[in-house]
Amino acid sequence: MNQIFLGDTIEQMRANIPDASVQCCVTSPPYWGLRDYGMDGQIGSESTPGEFVAKMTAVFEEVWRCLSDDGVAWVNLGDSWNAYNGGAGPSSSISSGAQTRERPRLESGFGLRAKCWKPKEILGLPWRVAFALQDAGWYLRQCIIWHKPNPMPESVKDRCTNAHEYIFLLAKQERYFWNPEAMQEDGVIEAGTRAAKGSQVRSELKDVNGRPPEYWEYTGKRNRRSVWTVPTRPFPGQHFATFPMSLIEPMILASSRPGDIILDPFMGSGTTACAAKKHHRQYAGCELNPAYLQMAKDRIANEQPLLFMEDAA
Repeated sequence: MNQIFLGDTIEQMRANIPDASVQCCVTSPPYWGLRDYGMDGQIGSESTPGEFVAKMTAVFEEVWRCLSDDGVAWVNLGDSWNAYNGGAGPSSSISSGAQTRERPRLESGFGLRAKCWKPKEILGLPWRVAFALQDAGWYLRQCIIWHKPNPMPESVKDRCTNAHEYIFLLAKQERYFWNPEAMQEDGVIEAGTRAAKGSQVRSELKDVNGRPPEYWEYTGKRNRRSVWTVPTRPFPGQHFATFPMSLIEPMILASSRPGDIILDPFMGSGTTACAAKKHHRQYAGCELNPAYLQMAKDRIANEQPLLFMEDAA
């Protein structure tokens, strides 16, 4: 495939991506009420959180069609608080220019972003989206906490600075393709020690691919935990939000094989496509903004595949 389609993500997926052709989806949709990307029909500018959740559900209905039966989707979403447009509302000290550059423009006299909630409440939008997708038929398999050791500073004095986002693992069915070796991390017990030998587990359990776990061959590794500490990294481009490649590489390696197609319905600056190319996968995606599309193409062109396919077996 190796293509990015310009336009509305639902329309472009429907027109260009065949049924069950994608093995894995890795994406970070626009967050509600946070940024204005300057495009008509942009997701995240809905009038209410409920409209945003409904739009996300419609997007992932199309992702479901594109995804193979044993495929999964990884969805990164951050939360927000109910306030005057994230501090850029009509009563704030932030200039109107900041509203148009970064946050969705507010109508004159508009107050809270979501009038159905109290001021300063956290909206819980990632979980609202996750539960809506679960109701739509997705298996909600896990919530990963992306811990950011270098979070954006916040001028708040009555709560903690937010330093995490959510990543949801969703599947079409109970069993799906999974490469457990790709989800290994360094263990707390050194390989070959007496403690390691004493912790050996001899079990008849099988993983989701029907393979018995080789716990008796202790290598000093363990199954990755559900809190991932990955620092954010600046990108010398124009896109407001990029997630680090090191964050999504384990997702791609665990959920696909070399040659499989990796989908990102919100391609942005092209991080998912770059990670796919690096690890000998194909990519497919959609992007509403032509400037970001060109940026993604430039990044992808400069990405080189690894010399060796470390997960080809």
